[in-house]
Amino acid sequence: MRIRPEEAIAIVVDYQEKLIPVIHEQETVVQHTKILLEGLKELEVPMIISQQYTKGLGETIAPIREVVGEEKAFEKTTFSLWQTEDIRRAITETGRKKVILCGVEAHICVLQTAIDLLAEEYQVYLVQDCIGSRKPNDKKFACKRAMQEGAFLTTYEAMLYELTIGAKNPHFKAISKLTK
Repeated sequence: MRIRPEEAIAIVVDYQEKLIPVIHEQETVVQHTKILLEGLKELEVPMIISQQYTKGLGETIAPIREVVGEEKAFEKTTFSLWQTEDIRRAITETGRKKVILCGVEAHICVLQTAIDLLAEEYQVYLVQDCIGSRKPNDKKFACKRAMQEGAFLTTYEAMLYELTIGAKNPHFKAISKLTK
């Protein structure tokens, strides 16, 4: 199913100071996520940012904070964002049912969030090159499980161009510049 910017929301899960350094291929995950979020910002897709137990895992890392700007991160201690009342309310209040999901760890917070959103009849687009886990096998099986549950797997570049639709879109040049 095609996704359009006006019906999408992005959920950005736990890109935190003490968590990112242990993620497999973290530099690539962060770089791809930064491009994705810059594109989503250009396309005016709202974002919800989370932090798992900030006291222990730290703040959102600078490269992500720089892109999301003034967006305040929601504090959580649940693995699924849907299980935290203020985050669930923020998601619901957007009225948008198509979720672009990225973050860490793929097999814990990202997967559990996807499962809960799918159960609530959201369409979930899991951006596989913007998620990570400490171990590659955990990410691999998180993607498989998400697909079995009904999530769509995509890449950051495929997502941005799908949202742009074509070269006549006023955002096309900015998106094209980001992805080159």
